[in-house]
Amino acid sequence: MGPLSENLARIRKARDLSQERLAEAASVGVDTIARIEQGTRTSSRPETLRRIAAALEVTVDQLLGTMPQRYAAVDVAPLRRAVTAGQHIPGLTDFAEDDETVSLDNLTLAAHRAWRAYVGGRHAGLLHALPAVLVDARRVVHTTVDEERAVAYRVLSTAYRLGAGLAGRLGLDDLAWTSAERALTAARQCDSPEIEEAISLRYLAWTLVRQGRAEDAERVAVRAAEKIQPGIFDRDPTRAGVFGNLMFNAASAALTSGHPSRADDLLAEADAAAARSKEDTASEAAIFGPRVAALQRIDSIARTDDPAKALCAAERLPVARGTVPAFWEAGHRLRLAAAALAVRRDGQALAFLADARDLAPDWARCQPLGTATMRSLVDRAARRRGAKFAELAEHYGIVPADD
Repeated sequence: MGPLSENLARIRKARDLSQERLAEAASVGVDTIARIEQGTRTSSRPETLRRIAAALEVTVDQLLGTMPQRYAAVDVAPLRRAVTAGQHIPGLTDFAEDDETVSLDNLTLAAHRAWRAYVGGRHAGLLHALPAVLVDARRVVHTTVDEERAVAYRVLSTAYRLGAGLAGRLGLDDLAWTSAERALTAARQCDSPEIEEAISLRYLAWTLVRQGRAEDAERVAVRAAEKIQPGIFDRDPTRAGVFGNLMFNAASAALTSGHPSRADDLLAEADAAAARSKEDTASEAAIFGPRVAALQRIDSIARTDDPAKALCAAERLPVARGTVPAFWEAGHRLRLAAAALAVRRDGQALAFLADARDLAPDWARCQPLGTATMRSLVDRAARRRGAKFAELAEHYGIVPADD
């Protein structure tokens, strides 16, 4: 079967329409719909395709081709300009007059708000706000000296890290790498270079995995973790959190490169640090704690092709003691949805997808794992599944949303 056959069947089921209802809405014969979906009708009149597409509320191009990504049309030019502006390249500087420079306190507050948007998965708001934070941070660095400049560099490093994370979420891997590198450069000039450098290296390791350089990513993360590893009696939550997150990155990279036993050893070190910390915390530095480490462990189990074991382990998760961001919990639900799909528990998979959508709707919408899982559920559906099924299919981009 070709793209038309697959797309028609998928979109029809995602819209919760039977072949008969679609044929009626499109004013075509039901045998026409059936033959197209079966692949026995390889061509159709343009008017027929137009009617079918209109009844499905999609364009003919969408019916004939691959469904577009939800964020394909998002304007990322302001973010790209803000990240890549060159301070020493004529014509690319973004410095304005000094009287346009914000105060350091206001800059810090703006960066924290941007971080809150990031962990909340509010991508539209972050795309709007982050370019201004980056520009303002560079201006403050340019116009301050000594201790204030060092603090400004710390805020600038945070802003670049957010740029790396957001770019990665939107599939802009080149921009994510550039932003992560600039975060590292700024971190080395700030007022707490050791910890800020380690945080920035975590983002850099993440971008290396996205580039297919998993072994490099593991080395970067492990070496950074070794430099800041807390002692057995060290109760500093920031140091423990950054160390634990670097272990997460290293373990994920080890799994990607086909070394599950090494990933297990790395996660064991993160588990020990989480047990000592006793509380789940979320800050610009790290998201870490007992529940966070347990979520990461389940993710690792699921990725080693043992979905039933992952689902069983999820039933014994510790409750959050402190703060676990919604997007982190949503990511866990998406992983469980994929695990449930693998063992053919379709109803459970749908419930997990719905949970992820409710926890962090904007974030969950652009996750490839959620889209792939929902697409498989739609393809597998042998009958109409109802309005809630159709709503989830729309949310995860199987059919274009009305907005």
